[in-house]
Amino acid sequence: MCCAQYMGSANWYRIDNVAKVFLATAGKRDTRSFRLSCTLKEDVDPELLQQAVLSAIEDRPQLQVRIRRGLFWHYLEDTNIMPVVRQEDDRICPILYVPSKTMLHYQVTYFGRRINLDISHVLADGTGAIEFLNIIVLDYLSRKYPGELTDVTVHSGASEGDLNQDSYRQFFGSKNLSHGPSRKKAYHLGGLKLPYNQLQFFEIHMPTSQILPRAKELGVSLTSYLGALWMLAIRDDIPPRKRNLPVTISLPVNLRNYYPSKTARNFFNSVNVTHVFDSDISLEELAAEFDASLKSQLTEENIKKQMDSFETMEYVAPVRVVPLFIKQYVVRHFTQKAGGKVTMTFSNMGVQKPPRSLGERIDNYSGFCSTNTIFSTMFGYGEQLTLGVSSAYMSTSVVKNFVRFLSASGVDITVCATEVIK
Repeated sequence: MCCAQYMGSANWYRIDNVAKVFLATAGKRDTRSFRLSCTLKEDVDPELLQQAVLSAIEDRPQLQVRIRRGLFWHYLEDTNIMPVVRQEDDRICPILYVPSKTMLHYQVTYFGRRINLDISHVLADGTGAIEFLNIIVLDYLSRKYPGELTDVTVHSGASEGDLNQDSYRQFFGSKNLSHGPSRKKAYHLGGLKLPYNQLQFFEIHMPTSQILPRAKELGVSLTSYLGALWMLAIRDDIPPRKRNLPVTISLPVNLRNYYPSKTARNFFNSVNVTHVFDSDISLEELAAEFDASLKSQLTEENIKKQMDSFETMEYVAPVRVVPLFIKQYVVRHFTQKAGGKVTMTFSNMGVQKPPRSLGERIDNYSGFCSTNTIFSTMFGYGEQLTLGVSSAYMSTSVVKNFVRFLSASGVDITVCATEVIK
């Protein structure tokens, strides 16, 4: 994405503590960015898309910022850099923050019928970013078909203050947060990682009508059903000597479902479901166990207990005055330690339900997230379920196992994959 010259601004904003973790741990492979895509039913007109993006940032000015380094913490500062839409020609989930470089931390690209929003996780989580993408799509289609979508809206109607709110600080700041349950080191996929800091991306499509009944038959949620399948796919990749290590799947949770927040910034936490494959277990048994574990954690009381302990840092005087480079080292150390207790991440972005008149012109939604291991997103739209899988590994055996399980159960699967250099 090309950018105009930075003009400067006097307004600055704190970043939330989860964003601080992303900044401390971003790398060339795990860039701490993610992509959301909306595929239309016809090819994208780049000139109209450019106009739509410029209009959309008037609704979401909190994305028009750049990350700056302070003495004690990073912060966000308004910028007059304007986004320039271009045809996709870069990697998915690109590097969107380079210290001391003047740049935006999101970009909008297109290819064929697809509109892509790549965004740094410092600026927003999936919920905030999908709303921004929908604002762009609505504005684009309103320009493409004048007069047909005049009464349609996709944004929350929140004030600028609510959109900019640091909801972690609002609902958890300065409270005596208790630590979540301690976890053991998890199994990590073996084998070599892709060279040149690459990721391989897989997009898995299936009919909702074929997969949802299978979850209902077992009396579990679709998240639990597919989460159990991911566990089994990983199990079949575990060497016998490591069967004593737990397989742990981390599932991001949208905290807006538990607290009255309309923030467009980060407001999520993660829960973890774990199983040790030290004896035989059926899919039915594993899915029920997964579902029970997940539901037991998704209560307001347990969500509070699992809040990130970094939220207490700013209220400890000795920590506040430690220079940024030391804080980043500490954050990076503890984040890597926590990452060793997770095998993969599985993020359910939910069923996308744009207004009907808008949805008639949309074919599908999908998305990916950068990672150092393996990460899967899930989007439901219309009659389709779409999984976006990011993998840092040369071996594709876990993805193959997962697809074979679904195919063997009679689900019609379509898989697309990016090319990599090996």
